[in-house]
Amino acid sequence: MIEPHVPAPPGSPPPWGAPARLPVRPGTGRFLVLACVFVCAACGLVYELELVALASYLIGDSVTQASVVLSVMVFAMGIGSLAAKRLRCRAAAGFGAVEAALALVGGCSAMALYAVFAWTGDWGGLWAHGPRVLLVTFSLAIGLLIGAEVPLLMELIQRIRRQDAGGAVADLFAADYVGALVGGLAFPFLLLPWLGQLTGALLTGTVNALVGGALVLGLFRRDLTRRGRWLLVVANVTVIGLLAAAAVLVDDFERAARQAVYGNDVRVALRTDVQEVVLTGGTDGRPLDLFLDGRLRVSGRDERRYHEALVHPAMNGPHARVLVLGGGDGLAAREVLRYPGVRRVDVVELDAGVVRLARTDPALAALNAHAFDDPRVHVTTADAFRLLRGARAAYDVVVSDLPDPGITASTKLYSQEFYGLARQVLTDGGRLVVHGGPVESRPRVFWTVEATVRAAGLRTVPYRVGGRDAGFAAGPDRTASGAARAPHDWGFVLATAEGAAPRLRVGGGGGPRLWTLGQAGLEADARAAERMRVVGVRASTLVHPRY
Repeated sequence: MIEPHVPAPPGSPPPWGAPARLPVRPGTGRFLVLACVFVCAACGLVYELELVALASYLIGDSVTQASVVLSVMVFAMGIGSLAAKRLRCRAAAGFGAVEAALALVGGCSAMALYAVFAWTGDWGGLWAHGPRVLLVTFSLAIGLLIGAEVPLLMELIQRIRRQDAGGAVADLFAADYVGALVGGLAFPFLLLPWLGQLTGALLTGTVNALVGGALVLGLFRRDLTRRGRWLLVVANVTVIGLLAAAAVLVDDFERAARQAVYGNDVRVALRTDVQEVVLTGGTDGRPLDLFLDGRLRVSGRDERRYHEALVHPAMNGPHARVLVLGGGDGLAAREVLRYPGVRRVDVVELDAGVVRLARTDPALAALNAHAFDDPRVHVTTADAFRLLRGARAAYDVVVSDLPDPGITASTKLYSQEFYGLARQVLTDGGRLVVHGGPVESRPRVFWTVEATVRAAGLRTVPYRVGGRDAGFAAGPDRTASGAARAPHDWGFVLATAEGAAPRLRVGGGGGPRLWTLGQAGLEADARAAERMRVVGVRASTLVHPRY
């Protein structure tokens, strides 16, 4: 017996697998679906890159953060694809809901991560790991939602016009990969420099919601019930409204978060082509602090102790020509210029914005004694590694005033190859001094630096100075587990390529008066550093970094 056909009630979705009832021709419908795939893929990759970039800035070690985000996200995409199989019978409604959720989660991820870092970083305990926990949570959530897109889009494109599975997959993934390329290029070259991480993520979420909602409500609206259409409209309007409100308030949020991170004395906050630069204090008797990408690089309370220990032991001997690698704040150059025998100082700094600030900011220029106004000082904006590869000049002293080797971007500047290049520009009897990070709290890192310098054919004398200010430090130091691990010293390696190992000597011989460093204290600190030696560490190279 043949049962009579009963038409579906008005407003109900068509049966699963039935051809879609489109308001346009099938060819146009396929083009619109593939265009949506393109945009959604671009947005998904922007979310991914934004998490990696912000986590590297807030937590440090970009290799680890990229590995965590990518591995968790790819794993979650697989789970999301499996979970979306249950939504294929309502592919249009499911895709609309997934895109609304992805736009909200991805768009707000940067603000949420920055907020947790700013307002919980000093709490200690479990909250000290808040940014890391949230990074994994967002990677998991975004990966689940991105993974759910593919089965739903495959179902939608097949409902427009059935074709063999291989052809449908090829079309879908071609649009997906091209969209990922555009998103991957747009993030570093457009969104990040022009809008910043927070606004860029919010704009990406808005585009994601608009495109996803427009596809479902415009092309597949007949697949939804009247109630479903209204729910989707309300959800997308709410998401876009939240993202728009966050974009309006983002400047106020950033100022409040910056005060939570740096305190109330922020005078200068700017984004250069290389990094975020923040100056606090420096007026009304308050000490000046310089932060680069959230990490305390200069503290007016103790910078003289650091820079005297960095520069003066290396200046014992000929010092007519001096090369400073890094040191865009001008403070190492200030110490070098205290020697009347100096004829030329070449400063190689990657960030021209830091040098500009060191010249023009009254407090910072006063702290560096207007070193960059001295005609003997010549500044080159360049990567130190690249400059050394092409250097032809010879120097009596090379001062490596670079960030800690634990920061991934600096790892190549603490490699055997880098020190080999530095050795080539030294004169006979010339000296190289390297800032190697704290000895007491990170001994293996420091002694890896020393082993790497030795592996480059240099004879070394390691030393340290204590008394480091144990106050606030942002970035990786800020998220360390408690004050017990906060750095309390600086470690240095003095090296020469010729003759015996150099002697640690400061003061006397017509040198300048030192405020914080004496011969007896320097020798005692060097002996203390030697007692902390870690035996058996190996040199770090470009292809095998060990920091």
